[in-house]
Amino acid sequence: MRIRFFAGGMFIGLCMMGWGGCGGQSAAEKDHAEAEHAHDEHAHEVDGPHGGHIIELGGGKLHAELTHDDATHKIGVYILGSDAKTTATIAAKEVNINVAEDGKGSQFVLPAVPQAGDADGKPAYFELVSEPLCKIVCGESEAKNVQARISFRDGEEPYVG
Repeated sequence: MRIRFFAGGMFIGLCMMGWGGCGGQSAAEKDHAEAEHAHDEHAHEVDGPHGGHIIELGGGKLHAELTHDDATHKIGVYILGSDAKTTATIAAKEVNINVAEDGKGSQFVLPAVPQAGDADGKPAYFELVSEPLCKIVCGESEAKNVQARISFRDGEEPYVG
């Protein structure tokens, strides 16, 4: 099933607010990002347990933590539980990030990377090395309008954020 893009609540905007670009954040930017998150049903720290940005999924049932490494162009997604701190394994082999830059769509597939402690066939971490996706995540896209969605299925249940 393909994810269709629509206007509103895309995580890239949240990522750019939360990260303030790849160079880090000033105290004022962190305060602003924390204030933006305070309107959610429950507040999240700006940084997740792996230093990434938290994305709520399934009404808070799960969370995704989006990380990136500028030097290697590695994008990682950790699946976290409802507390947005504890790793949660899922029945998925990949996580998709669908992006629209000025209306032009592309899809990035992050395959599972087994970690110590994962249940058999139930990963908690997904990763892709991609310079184009890293530029988007870092807010360095040359596009004027960037929208993105993360999606996966945990068994039969879809998650989108």
